[in-house]
Amino acid sequence: MLLSEDVIVDCALRLVGQHGPDALSVRRLGAALGCDPSALYRYFHNTDDLLLAVADRIIGDAMAGFEPDRMPWRDALREMALRIHRGYREQPRVAALAAYRVTRRPHEIKAVDAGIGLLRRAGFSDADAVRQYSAFVDTVLGHAALDAAHLALPPERREADNRAWTGAYAELPDARHPHLTAVRAELPLMAGSSFETALELILSALGAAAPGDTP
Repeated sequence: MLLSEDVIVDCALRLVGQHGPDALSVRRLGAALGCDPSALYRYFHNTDDLLLAVADRIIGDAMAGFEPDRMPWRDALREMALRIHRGYREQPRVAALAAYRVTRRPHEIKAVDAGIGLLRRAGFSDADAVRQYSAFVDTVLGHAALDAAHLALPPERREADNRAWTGAYAELPDARHPHLTAVRAELPLMAGSSFETALELILSALGAAAPGDTP
């Protein structure tokens, strides 16, 4: 097989997806690619460098075809958030390793440029655009990592966590936990992701704080 950065990243995504974070080793990658592990160092300094490339691939795949200039800034931020969140949910075992990293690579750089550009278009000053983008993207990535980690759990543990809202929480004594008792019928909502609710909250806050679109 002819090695390249893309081929190695493809293999890393597949191995981590199948076997978890421990699969991201030069030895296992070399075996899977049918090459001497030392050959990988021609493309990546170490496994951390490879991890950043994998994270950047997820961002690139998620953002492919995104055209922020064709829509209102809030709609574009919403689509950006949904794309990133979906990308990490599709690679839950990688998300646990990479969602909080700074890749310093082309796809991430392009995404950051687009996000800050949208907030500048909303009328925020340069400093505020950076601050607001940081809050926005940290919210998105935090939820992506949380939801991906939940998906990466063994099925029986994931199901046990979900059942807690109709089991352990539903059986709490009324006198000691009056508010939980009052909302008992609604507690199963806690089993789902709160990402879209949080996204709409931050978009509403940005809309209220925005000075106004620039020409």
